[in-house]
Amino acid sequence: MVLFLTSTLGENYIDENGERRACKVSRENGFLDNLISCVPQNGRGIIMASDPDSHVINDSVRDIMAESFEMSQIRLRELALCDGRNCGRAEELVKGADLVVLAGGHVPTENLFFEKIRLRELLRDFDKTVVGISAGTMNCAETVYAAPELDGEALDPSYKRYLKGLGLTQINVLPHLQYLRTVELDGMRMVDEISLADSFTRPFYGLNDGSYILIKDGAAVLYGEAYYFKDGTERQICKNGESIQIRCNPD
Repeated sequence: MVLFLTSTLGENYIDENGERRACKVSRENGFLDNLISCVPQNGRGIIMASDPDSHVINDSVRDIMAESFEMSQIRLRELALCDGRNCGRAEELVKGADLVVLAGGHVPTENLFFEKIRLRELLRDFDKTVVGISAGTMNCAETVYAAPELDGEALDPSYKRYLKGLGLTQINVLPHLQYLRTVELDGMRMVDEISLADSFTRPFYGLNDGSYILIKDGAAVLYGEAYYFKDGTERQICKNGESIQIRCNPD
């Protein structure tokens, strides 16, 4: 399996009228070139939705991504969608796919959906390409770090910050780091007061948009600006335009 752990594909933008539009997949830090090299032309793709019941949003995500892939010279014969309407076909869809995209969204909601369709088992012997986006990236881990993101979650003692994931990697990722540094949740700074404290429990990599991790042939390479969080501290480990090899089993 080839695994991309990303914050975003950069495949859409908001226009002057507030409408979401397709654009080319990001070339930042060599992402598009690496993706093209791992996806066969005229292959089949499947997007696994983050919320099985958000049908309108899911259809929009699929349509925009299909348009973006075409603009970016990623020629797929089909880009299907798996959500609550056809989740009974999940096994068939995954078995026929050359590319599986795990959508972004709310981590616990997506985690429950993936558990319902037994995606962990379906991907166990999958030998093609998987791309995680934001929540999809976070749910790739064996033990998922589900950082709180909705009002009330940071203060809720019943909120589970650690979940059983897809088991595709031991690496934990906190995506959209540059944005989260500006966010306050339940009266606390998201990074400095919530996630930094959580790093005492499990270390994780903080990725800015445009940065990503590529795991291929048993090696993990991190591309772009990123930070390593562990034991209540953080340090920058890579800069934009650069790449480093990282351990597949972090301390």
